Amino acid sequence: MSREVPSIPNSRTQLLPLLKHEFKKDGFISKEAMSAVAERTGLPLNEVYGVTTFYSYLPVSKKSKNVIRVCRCLPCALKGALGIIESIQKELDIAPGEATADGKFSFELINCIGACDQAPAIMINDQLFGNLTPDRITEILKSY
Repeated sequence: MSREVPSIPNSRTQLLPLLKHEFKKDGFISKEAMSAVAERTGLPLNEVYGVTTFYSYLPVSKKSKNVIRVCRCLPCALKGALGIIESIQKELDIAPGEATADGKFSFELINCIGACDQAPAIMINDQLFGNLTPDRITEILKSY
């Protein structure tokens, strides 16, 4: 199966934009997409794979409709991320790394979402929620 990837000159600086393009198209980065990006950029496949798997925002498998990412960095941890994690587990009856049976939510712990000034924080898909309390989790999840 051949994949069409936009023509961009061979360069490491274009690797991330190409991977983001593939993610927007399919919702994840398949092996075929990584191979096509490697071919387009002239980079070895293992380098493309390494960059892809480094970023939690570039999943290598299909995710649920709504991906909940909870920051577990020090600022969030110090300001109550554990309570947020427990609230999500209780509300959805899933643990980090799992998805709901209906495919509506998947739940991940990540190292940083770049919102230390709003700790504790989570992202659902591309939407940031900061300065959270466990009580707000139910309201936020119901909006999805």
